[in-house]
Amino acid sequence: MSEKIVQTAGRDQLGDFAPMFAHLNDDILFGEVWNEEAISVKTKCIITVVSLIATGMTDSSLTYHLMNAKKNGVTKEEIAAIITHTTMYAGWPKGWAAFRQAKEVWKDQ
Repeated sequence: MSEKIVQTAGRDQLGDFAPMFAHLNDDILFGEVWNEEAISVKTKCIITVVSLIATGMTDSSLTYHLMNAKKNGVTKEEIAAIITHTTMYAGWPKGWAAFRQAKEVWKDQ
């Protein structure tokens, strides 16, 4: 397995307001699910990006996960194909929104 994924955003942003949610985000989702070894981190990144696009979550969380996908080996060509394929099932406007963000994340390539 690659480097262990550690997340503190839940505690940093919501720890005082919603400590249970912060725990679930940081310790369960990122601490356990993202570190589970049955599928690669790159595959998890792709699944997450597709899920966010499909549900219409084209906010900063999609940007974060696009950057994470790039960091974990998803190429510009792969993300273009992934978003195109997802668009056929999730909807054209969602694809456009995702492409605007992906283009910014991969602008150096």
